[in-house]
Amino acid sequence: MTAAATALLELALRPQRRMLRQGEAVFRTGEPFTCLHIIHSGFFKLLHFGASGRQQLIGLHFKGDWLGFDGIARGDHGCDAVAMDTGEVWSVRYDHLLQVCVERPQVMTLLHTEMSREMAREREAVLSVCTLSTDARVAHFLRRWVDALEQRGLRTDSITLKLTRAEIGDYLGMTVESVSRALSRLARARLIEFAHKGRREVGIPDPAALSAFVHASSAPGPTLLQ
Repeated sequence: MTAAATALLELALRPQRRMLRQGEAVFRTGEPFTCLHIIHSGFFKLLHFGASGRQQLIGLHFKGDWLGFDGIARGDHGCDAVAMDTGEVWSVRYDHLLQVCVERPQVMTLLHTEMSREMAREREAVLSVCTLSTDARVAHFLRRWVDALEQRGLRTDSITLKLTRAEIGDYLGMTVESVSRALSRLARARLIEFAHKGRREVGIPDPAALSAFVHASSAPGPTLLQ
């Protein structure tokens, strides 16, 4: 979302600002839907809990993204939205938002744009799981993270993975072992680098090379890394 769009929303909606620390939730599963939330800073993840209580990562969101669209149809939230670090969200009541959309068509356009982006992200995530090899899925995941940082004017040569290997595996439809092996193969191919022992700091020496690998892997008969 552009600076102009952010300024328009701040002026037109006068949102309630909320600071959240790592692990705190914007909303929880089953809570009544009343507001949409715009991420002003920080990183957030969406978690779904199955009937057995198993937790699964289903979404990642960055500055400028909107949270809570699932509640519009349901009337309550079907997942948890949790801060991955210290961040700020702007919350606005949905009924107030609809009223402002009538008075200011530009706000309606922004709302529709964000809904469309959310649908496109979900489609892209499904296609990644269905069409890419395990190595390419992890590379695509990292490339999307780089894109999100670049769009927000943040450094893109290094990513701090604020997710466990298990969470990444859930998100990509892979086992923990498959995620670890894929990261190791990408590192051996020099598409990524690990700066520290904990392997949470991932260097991205050439984002274009990462994109090229994903593109090549989506073609018929992709070549796996060794």
